[in-house]
Amino acid sequence: MPEICPESIAPPAANYAHAIVTESAARWLHTSGVVPVDAEGVTPARIAEQAEVVWANIVAMLDEAGMHPSDVVSVTTYVVVGEDLAPVMAARDEVLGSHRAASTLVTVPALARAEWRMEIAIIAAAH
Repeated sequence: MPEICPESIAPPAANYAHAIVTESAARWLHTSGVVPVDAEGVTPARIAEQAEVVWANIVAMLDEAGMHPSDVVSVTTYVVVGEDLAPVMAARDEVLGSHRAASTLVTVPALARAEWRMEIAIIAAAH
């Protein structure tokens, strides 16, 4: 999927694409906000561990859909104000590797449950 990065604007601030063009996608996957609850119903306390759980859940959804992290075209991340953003972005980069998707990170005052410090919604497209 071609990345859009006009020379007339500043490059992305981190390891993401300003925009992605999707051509001839045959299948799409749109997730709800994926929360940091593991298969046993446990939410880790630390943001780094929450990021790992969220991305593991996303990878499981991609697998179930017959897709791969390289099919992700957009990532929207919500993080509670005051949390360290570095492990959140590191977890994204670990899963996506060299693949770059459009990505937005928003800080929010709270999420639906007090123990959730972050959640992520993705869009993936497969050919």
